[in-house]
Amino acid sequence: MPLDESRTFKPVNVALLTVSDTRGIENDTSGDILAERIVVAGHKIADRVILRDDTALITAQLYNWIEDDHIDVVISTGGTGLTGRDVTPEALDRVKTKDIPGFGELFRWLSFASIGTSTIQSRACAVLAGGTYIFALPGSNGAVKDGWDQILIHQLDSRHRPCNFVELMPRLRET
Repeated sequence: MPLDESRTFKPVNVALLTVSDTRGIENDTSGDILAERIVVAGHKIADRVILRDDTALITAQLYNWIEDDHIDVVISTGGTGLTGRDVTPEALDRVKTKDIPGFGELFRWLSFASIGTSTIQSRACAVLAGGTYIFALPGSNGAVKDGWDQILIHQLDSRHRPCNFVELMPRLRET
């Protein structure tokens, strides 16, 4: 999709959440991949947290970021599978104002090219919570690359045409 170079790039502040029972800062490879891509794209990492798969902990952290006027976007990695411990989508359900169903649909469609029908096991999703976008990606390195490189880098670029998430930010809290 085309960029309109006559428009000004507007960096966004991103909070990065890794949801995992086994990863720490020293081995959070999917979080590292996202962090690098976010910064290279011109955005700012406003906060970065690793939490275990616990709905209450994730929900509390999301509420903290939603209430923080300096956080525009939350991107999480991990906790979107089908096991009993995977609870990231459930946490997003607790904080959401609106679903963004096209994100998960597009993610799985794009992911099909990489992993075939195994993409059906992904519960990647996105919501709007107040004025904050929240995107939940699977925890694999390939999934975060697909989600960022094929969707989020474009939708978080204010120059992307015909439309993008950034240009909607001033209107997200309208009633």
